[in-house]
Amino acid sequence: MATEPLSTTPLPEDNGSYTGENIKILEGLEAVRLRPAMYIGSTGEMGLHHLVYEVVDNSVDEALAGYCKKIEVVIHVDNSITVVDDGRGIPVDMMPLSNGKMMSAVQVVLTKLHAGGKFDASTYKVSGGLHGVGVSCVNALSQEFNVEIWRDGHTWEMDFSCGDPTSELRQAGTSKRRGTKIHFLPDKTIFAATEFNYDTLAQRLREMAFLNKGLTISLTDERTADAKTGEARHAEFHYAGGIAEFVKYLNRGKTVLHDKPIMMEATRDSVEIEIALQYNDSYSEPYSALPTTSTPLTAGRTSPASGHLLLERSTPSASSSDSSKT
Repeated sequence: MATEPLSTTPLPEDNGSYTGENIKILEGLEAVRLRPAMYIGSTGEMGLHHLVYEVVDNSVDEALAGYCKKIEVVIHVDNSITVVDDGRGIPVDMMPLSNGKMMSAVQVVLTKLHAGGKFDASTYKVSGGLHGVGVSCVNALSQEFNVEIWRDGHTWEMDFSCGDPTSELRQAGTSKRRGTKIHFLPDKTIFAATEFNYDTLAQRLREMAFLNKGLTISLTDERTADAKTGEARHAEFHYAGGIAEFVKYLNRGKTVLHDKPIMMEATRDSVEIEIALQYNDSYSEPYSALPTTSTPLTAGRTSPASGHLLLERSTPSASSSDSSKT
């Protein structure tokens, strides 16, 4: 097959318009604000909700490490978000930077990309989210961002705007509590969508609770009140049975062929795998693959298909069973 000849159109002469002055070095969180979709997927509704997922992922990591039992998520009237957990609390001690300066660990976590405890295997053996990037991206893309930490008998607070500190880390009293509270208001100059969808968040938080059995995650929407009680819309997700209960949830309203889901668990080379299945009398075969961290797989990945193929190969079909009897 003949190839077309290269174009003979003469190239423009180099007039020196492209020089070192055109090369930009973005410091700190500038890149996140300039190209937010590179970090959170979009500046639409998907990216807006991703901000919540990143903050919650950090709390779930504390649960995976065995230090957190409850996570609370609140949607406020102004469409700001508060996430509270009872984990260990973000460290507040001073730490050295590469330039020799000292900075509090919490400020490093919230303002420096690729900084966090997820890179230390002794701190987190398993973790989810954008490692060392997620919560700092949330900070960069929020016009208001406040953190409150309960740790070592004290309460610590710090405020930010668009990724920049607007206050010093301050000790705000004593407390017997333990954990972290993050409140943020997404930057309306960046996001095309600024209103959170309750059902979208509820679905994601429910999946996280299924994945992390024993963990309690609650969602409160202060924008919507019950007509009778006047209380804000609220849901709590807690599943002691983990993904086995998830299978029951998927089979709700269907006729199941056996009461209890089949549950299989194994650990190989420090990788834990859980499989739960329950047959029903329908012809469709819905199946979901959820990593053992806090992050459900998005559409288009092959993990569910490969697991389904393995199940088919290991389960004798009705036709082959019948033929073996003749």
